[in-house]
Amino acid sequence: MILADYAVVSDGKLTIVGGGWSQTGPEPSAFGIGLLIQVPWDQANTRHAFSVELLDADGAEVVIRTEDEDEQPVAFGGEFEVGRPPGLKPGTPLDFPVAVNSTPLPLEPGRYEWRLTIDGQSREFWTLPFTVRSEESQ
Repeated sequence: MILADYAVVSDGKLTIVGGGWSQTGPEPSAFGIGLLIQVPWDQANTRHAFSVELLDADGAEVVIRTEDEDEQPVAFGGEFEVGRPPGLKPGTPLDFPVAVNSTPLPLEPGRYEWRLTIDGQSREFWTLPFTVRSEESQ
């Protein structure tokens, strides 16, 4: 996982622009997230579900207020299935690149993290922490 100014998937490859930052703000700014999911050989041709949710420093999901005044968690996800191409050596992991871009999010100063979950499981290193600076810290 990587935070960027912009991310896109083209021809099965992940392109990142302005990638690798971990501090932003204090003003809201647009961003992209790039993921490269490596699917184990034995999990090919199987449907998988993934989600990436934004959590605050206490591990609570971050919610934003919509135009309808509803609160909605900041998250994205979907399902994917990766097939094995002909001639691929047995045991070779299969890449599944994902790119998501967001409009600016109005986040309070503090520490946040994006957390990836695949098929209901997460790992400690499947996180992407970042800090939103305060006006005073500029």
